[in-house]
Amino acid sequence: MESVDRKTLLRSLPSIDRVLKTPEAGLLKERWLGRLVDEEVRGLVEELRKSIQEGNAPGAPPEPAEVARRAGARLERRLAPGVVRCVNATGVVLHTGLGRAPLPPAASRALAREAAGYCVVSVDREEGQRVRRESAAARMLCALTGAEAATVVNNNAAATLLALNTLAAGREAILSRGQLVEIGGSFRMPDVFVAAGVKLREVGTTNRTHLKDYARAVGAETALLLRVHPSNFRVVGFTHDVGLRELVALGRERNIPVMDDLGAGALLSLPPEPEIAESLRLGADLVTCSGDKLIGGPQAGILLGRETVIDQVRRNPLFRALRVDKLTLAALEGTLGLFLRAGGPAEDHPSLRMLRARPETIASRARGLLRRIRAAAPGYITGLRKDASEVGSGSMPGEALPTTLVTLERPGESASHLARRLRLSDPPVYSRIVDDTVCLDPRTLLPGDAACLIAVLKELA
Repeated sequence: MESVDRKTLLRSLPSIDRVLKTPEAGLLKERWLGRLVDEEVRGLVEELRKSIQEGNAPGAPPEPAEVARRAGARLERRLAPGVVRCVNATGVVLHTGLGRAPLPPAASRALAREAAGYCVVSVDREEGQRVRRESAAARMLCALTGAEAATVVNNNAAATLLALNTLAAGREAILSRGQLVEIGGSFRMPDVFVAAGVKLREVGTTNRTHLKDYARAVGAETALLLRVHPSNFRVVGFTHDVGLRELVALGRERNIPVMDDLGAGALLSLPPEPEIAESLRLGADLVTCSGDKLIGGPQAGILLGRETVIDQVRRNPLFRALRVDKLTLAALEGTLGLFLRAGGPAEDHPSLRMLRARPETIASRARGLLRRIRAAAPGYITGLRKDASEVGSGSMPGEALPTTLVTLERPGESASHLARRLRLSDPPVYSRIVDDTVCLDPRTLLPGDAACLIAVLKELA
């Protein structure tokens, strides 16, 4: 009897041709490429057939129009853009999963303006001759840090790889064992050495490295002394490391260049992160850092230092493969311009504003958000709790930023389920869960985000 039922269900399953002739499928083909609609319908019908054959069909097969509608819903999910504007209520200022630093308005305006048409990228306006595309950004970086020269690639991992390959390919670079970092995404310094074609010479121990360790390791094959700032962790207790000033002195004595990989990088004083200008002042021949962390611009890898070294980097064949496009440069120039103004970036630099926000200011925002939620969406159980925000993206590890969270609960709904519904809303809202309670941190809300958040909560309620 079961076999007969399966045969009946299979016979009643609509054919691919019948589904594609429905008005619903016709509407889909007005929106999507025809072959994509055909493929989705064919795949869905085959799945339904297989489900019947395996005895897993919940009931009678859907009508042709319903199959077309389901295919359309699957296309929507499969082909939806992945990069979408969201509300960051996590309290993580430089959230890697949410694009790290939100761009300053000046950078956003530059992006929109330059993306809308042709723009000057690598042509000199006065002479009409071709120039390096990152020339303007380099001049800004030199003015801000005192570097002799600068250039830009697509991220700091690329900057590190490029620098190692340029200065030490086929030879040795010396690095403390305490700085053999992994920054995430399987980017480990020993692996980067291999990819760059450089021999890694480890010195010292995990917690203690002395200048004599470097001095003993220097040999005929030594091409570079490298310092890597451990930006995503801290070693505390019985520790010792070699300061950049000492490392530079050894490099000068042995005629070996010194590279300082700062990771996050900082144009302003943001302890415990070292400033870019300070590394250069202490004599580093090459400094690398990110553009989208503490500088607060787009994803980019910045290289600064002596002109002869930067020229070597630019001549490396890998440089072209790692270069940035016009939109990255436009956003970076817009961001750097804020630091060049008298008084600095001030309130129009979102991530710096968040990092510098005082605890009492955050507490006031939390109380205001709480009142608005209670007035607009009274179905939630809400409250306040003290906690700490994070800098994020491996920057300023261990630095807790005191904050006040708005707690959010719904009777009968788990925190994980509510957090998921928030992420799936329009716009997506990212929160955090503390003690099995959804929490919203006002520190990372941008102008207009609170209104979006409250509209989402009203709809979900």
